[in-house]
Order: sequence, then C-alpha cells, then structure tokens
Amino acid sequence: MAEASRWREGGTPKHKLKYRREVEIRTTLQELLVYFIFLINLCILTFGMVNPHMYYLNKVMSSLFLDTSVPGDERTNFKSVRSITDFWKFMEGPLLEGLYWDSWYNNKQPYNLKNSSRIYYENILLGVPRVRQLKVRNNTCKVYSSFQSLMSECYDKYTSENEDLSDFGLKHDTEWKYSTSNSNSPWHWGFVGMYGNGGYIFTLSKSKYKTKDKFVDLRLNSWITRGTRVIFIDFSLYNANVNLFCIIRLVAEFPATGGILTSWQFYSVKLLRYVSYYDYFIASCEITFCIFLIVFTTQEVKKMKEFKSAYFKSIWNWIELLLLVLCFMAISFNTYCNIQIFLSLGQLLENTEKYSDFYSLAYWHIYYNNIIAITIFFAWIKIFKFISFNKTMSQLSSTLSRCIKDIVGFAIMFFIIFFAYAQLGFLVFGSQVDDFSTFQNSIFAQFRIVLGDFNFAGIQQANRILGPIYFITFIFFVFFVLLNMFLAIINDTYSEVKADYSIARRPDFELGKMIKKSYKNALEKLKLKKDQKDEDREMKRSRDLVEQARREGFDENETASAKQMKKWKERLEKKYYSREIEDDYQPVTQQEFRDCTTTKYKMKFSECLIK
Repeated sequence: MAEASRWREGGTPKHKLKYRREVEIRTTLQELLVYFIFLINLCILTFGMVNPHMYYLNKVMSSLFLDTSVPGDERTNFKSVRSITDFWKFMEGPLLEGLYWDSWYNNKQPYNLKNSSRIYYENILLGVPRVRQLKVRNNTCKVYSSFQSLMSECYDKYTSENEDLSDFGLKHDTEWKYSTSNSNSPWHWGFVGMYGNGGYIFTLSKSKYKTKDKFVDLRLNSWITRGTRVIFIDFSLYNANVNLFCIIRLVAEFPATGGILTSWQFYSVKLLRYVSYYDYFIASCEITFCIFLIVFTTQEVKKMKEFKSAYFKSIWNWIELLLLVLCFMAISFNTYCNIQIFLSLGQLLENTEKYSDFYSLAYWHIYYNNIIAITIFFAWIKIFKFISFNKTMSQLSSTLSRCIKDIVGFAIMFFIIFFAYAQLGFLVFGSQVDDFSTFQNSIFAQFRIVLGDFNFAGIQQANRILGPIYFITFIFFVFFVLLNMFLAIINDTYSEVKADYSIARRPDFELGKMIKKSYKNALEKLKLKKDQKDEDREMKRSRDLVEQARREGFDENETASAKQMKKWKERLEKKYYSREIEDDYQPVTQQEFRDCTTTKYKMKFSECLIK
C-alpha cells in the first residue's frame, strides 16, 4: 500500500533520489579526473612534437637565403627581386654562396665533407638542389583587334590548360625539355595561381664552379622567357645536432602583368621520430593516447545506443564526436607519415647526386601538426562541459546560452553592413591600396580597422572624397554603434542571469560541494584542520558563555572586546608557547603589546570566557 501511494504521488523515495544524485555526481567527478589525465597526456604529446630549435633553424636559413644581398648591390636580395636581371643576380650570388660551403673560414677543411656541402658547417645538404620552371603557351589569350598590329604574342596567366609542354631553346638537356613529375607532392598555392608538378627541370652540381657555369649558360641562352610563370628552387638540409630536417622552397612568380613576386617556405620538421629516450617517452604517450581514444569511443557508442536520437540534441555530444573524429584523423596522418618516411627515407638518401624530394614528407608532417593543434584546441574547449561545479563559470555559460538568439540576429545585421563596406572598399581602393587589393583582403583590413590598425593615408590618397567618407562612416556605424550593441546584449543578459542567481533560481553546484567536502576530509585526515564536530562543540560553548555574560549584565561591546582578547591570547600562546617550537624566541610587536595593555580592565571577564 505504501508503494502504491508513492507511485500515485509520482515519487521515488527521497533517499533513493539522493543516492542517484550522489552516484551521478561521483561519476561526473570520475569522468573529469580521467579527462584531465587524457588532457595532460595530450599536452605532453603535442609539446614533445615541437622543438624550440625549429624556429631558430628557420630563422638562420631565412636570413641566409632571403636577406643576404648581392655583392656590390646592397639593395638587392631575394625579397627585393623585381626583374629577371635581379633574379639572375640572386642565382649567381647569394644562392650560390649560401648553398656551397666547401671550407672553413680560414680556408681549411675541419672534417671530411664526403662530397657534400654543410651550410653554416652544421647542416648537411641532402642530395643536390633542384630548379623547376613552369610556362604557358603563346596565344593563350586574345589580343584586341586594334592592337594586333602592335603585339602578335599573348601569354595568359598560368592554368593547367594553358601550360606549355613543348621543348624550347637548345632542346638537348633536361632544362629545355618538359618533364612530368613522379612525385606525389601537392600543388603549390602561390600569389597569382595554383602550380602543378613537373615542368622544365634541372639539378645543380656538387661543384660550385660547375653550377655557376650552368647559371651563366642558362642566362645567356634565355632560359627565362615571356611565357615563364613560376620558378621553384627546392633543396633540403639535415642538422644532426638537433635531429631536424629543414625543407626549403624559394618561389619566384612571373605574373602576366610583368615583374616578379617572391615567396618562400621553410619547414623544419622532425622526420626521425624515435631517437632519444625522451622520444620513446613520447611514443609511450602516443600509445596511451590510443588507449584513451578506444575507451572514449566505446563510451560514446554506449551513450548513442542508450539515448538514441536524444543523444544528438546536446552540443557537448557533438563536440565529443568532433574531438573523436579529429583524434582518428591525427592517428591516420601520423601512421601515413611514419609509413612514408620508412619507405622513402632510405631511397632519398641513397643517391647523393640526385635531388631528394623531402617536400611531400614535410607537407604531410605539417598537416599532421595542424590536425593535432586543432585537436588539442577542442580538447581544452571540452573542459567547459564540467564547469557546473563553479558558480562564476556557470553564470558565463548561462549568459552565452541565453543570449545566443540575440547574438545570431545581431550577427546577421552586423555582417550585412560589414560586407557592404568591404565591397565598397574593394571597388574604390582595390586598384591602389594593398589592403583592399582583393575582396578577402578588404574583409581582413576592416577587422584590422576595428582593432585600430589601419592605413588612413593610403585610403585618402586613393580617393580624397570617398576615402574619408568611407573611413568615418565605417568607424561610426561599426565601431561606435554595432559593437556597443553587441556589448549591451551580453551585459543585459549577464545582469538577468546574475539577478536570477541572487534570488536562488540557480542550479545546484553539487559537484563543487563534493569537491569541497573531499578536500575538507583530506585536511582532517592529515590533521591540517580541526574536525567538524570539534568546531561545532567550540561554537556551542562560545554561544553558552555569551549567553551567560548577558545574564550577568555585560553589554554587547564588552562581550565583543572579551572575544577579541581571547583570540589574541590564543594567537600569542600558539606563537610563543607552542610545544613544537619551544626554544624559538620571537619578540612581541608594539601593536600586540598596546592591544593587551589597553584591555586589562576586561581581564576578569576574559578569564571567565577562557575557562
């Protein structure tokens, strides 16, 4: 009958509900601790992949090949190359001097070079460098009829359809014949186009003088033509001191407008993963990561079977699935990179007279690093799932969840105005200001204007009327109006949430209470804090003494003074008469002496309280 009455009341017994809640909180706490262990393991794994020497190696190499000037012309280096003449000066000057280090600074050989160059005496040049050119055919664009008498040739921008595959020039060496590429390297994304593999290729010699003669011969026979659209200079280095490979690519693009645009890539990667004891420790972290991934995947599969379609209604479950997908992608990339290194490394190092294509290995390794970086980002974001044990964090999450609809509506209005200004800036200033040269650049330039980084002089010079009007109206509507509306939405919602929390309409922070309780129990067991029963007993005794003092005629001020004096006496006894530090002499301060002497008239009452 009792069971039936409870069923009619819709009630599960309170002790059962309390037990279920405690079990749920305990489970959440266990999940939090396990996830923290996983996060620590992932942090160790990711930081173990990054070596501080990577930055310094890239900096040293970029300084050598990008900033070194042409002898006799301090203004010309690879960054400042703007014409074919400047390009050949760089090839025969800084590039040649940077690649070939045949002797020590005193013209002696410090060690056996074994027919290989050692850049800065520490970085072995793997194989030989390679130079590759891509061209377009003539008549790939149409000349207007009125100008056909003035210009009979027309070379369009580079595309795979416009690419020139025919032999040219002397036609007796590989640099004059088109070669298809057997490499699985990805296409290169340049400033003005996407460039494929293959092209007109030649490799440099082990001898510095032969290489210089080669450059002179190519320059005299016009290897670079009007159809040239890009030239790649690729080579790879290895530094055994820090176990790092540096894959370098220097790119010179020849746009259809004329001139040269230079760019570069320096990839310092650790292709030989397991060499030192620390590397084997990182390998153990990778194994632990895989174990955690299997456990988390099993848990999510069980949740999906249990909750079915309701599982996908929680944003945290979606983040969990995204995190698992990223983890599996990271493992796949890592496995692929290790297999490719195992299969290719020996073949690449076998023949030192050929070009060693480490670019594809470095490219996939960089992709693996990017996947790991995104993975650990979302791994940290997932910690917000457990913020219910903290009042402040819960207020922030409640604020964001409540105002999300208002923010979405505001974002639509914001981006309508923002893109309107971006298109205006692109059309008005795009041909003269670098920040607005493309529509994408215009968008980024406006974000920089919001942050206070802008080039008003360039905008004003491009258009003296529309420039100031664009700038002033953008600052007014976007910076002063829209951004303040955004802050007002968040501030108003936060005030509502804080008001709800102040009138007790808030979630129970049971997890936080359990953590505090466990912390107090640990302190009590370590005897760093009094037991709760002893504290309750002392509080009751103090209340009884206060009540007794009131009955004997003492007022509130005298009672408070007596309590204060009792606290001073206990503190002084603990400080100067501690059994643990019997012989440690510490002088009494003037303030403590003054506080004691000014309250002598209350000594009798204090002795009563102390008893």
